[in-house]
Amino acid sequence: MKASKMKFGINYVDTKSPLHALNGITKFALFMAWVTLVLTTFDIRLIVSMVLLGLALLKMTGVAFQAYKPLLFGTISVLSMNAVFMFLVAPQQGSEWVGSTTTLLELPAGYSLTQETLFYLCTITLKYFSMFPIALVFVFTTHPTEFASSLNRIGVPYKIAYAVSLTLRYLPEVKSDFINIMHAQQARGVDFSKNAPLMTRFKGVAKILIPLIFSSLDRADEISNAMTLRGFGRSKTRTWYNYRPLTRKDIVVLSGIALCVVLALYKRHLEAATVWYPF
Repeated sequence: MKASKMKFGINYVDTKSPLHALNGITKFALFMAWVTLVLTTFDIRLIVSMVLLGLALLKMTGVAFQAYKPLLFGTISVLSMNAVFMFLVAPQQGSEWVGSTTTLLELPAGYSLTQETLFYLCTITLKYFSMFPIALVFVFTTHPTEFASSLNRIGVPYKIAYAVSLTLRYLPEVKSDFINIMHAQQARGVDFSKNAPLMTRFKGVAKILIPLIFSSLDRADEISNAMTLRGFGRSKTRTWYNYRPLTRKDIVVLSGIALCVVLALYKRHLEAATVWYPF
């Protein structure tokens, strides 16, 4: 059976974009501020704006769309299924959320789709999805070692900073293990192509995840042993090969991030209701 080719990556890609020129601390602050804003708002106007801005920043990285296309559609599929399960578990959650009921469609088994629930599910799905582009921006544009050294310079213990660096470096290895295990499953007759039924593909992915977890645990043990043999952690400080100081651009961007967070939190404080419902 011909193995499927997976042309995507989740690792640092140096495209010399303006985002690559920023310090890793700046991009990490952007990511954390982004997550904070997303988690503290249910205003779909702000959420949609963040989705569009995140996609624009992702395009600005210069990374080819094919590199993250499978991840994009995979995320959309997972979030869509999540919305369906949320509806099955709590079909009237939207009505309770808004405080009104406008029935759009009567469904079997006593279910009914209301306008409020549909709006609620769209808001929650976009809320989760808005964090996807900025996460890819951070991974694609942040060199692991440079980011770890920057963390250490601002006071983060170098052991923690190095653990962050290893995590970022490990993402491509996870992808490589996933592909190798998938090829092994295909050699055993498991079909991952579009011709296979949806449930068959889900079962196939489940057969990949368990070996992937054990493979990751084995690799983590090997890395831990290698670091111990090299004397990692014996000294109180360490030097870094890659280090990039904060520049004027970083200060400007960090100031803008702080201002946006303050304004968003102030807006949230002034709002009488936790949700924005236009109907």
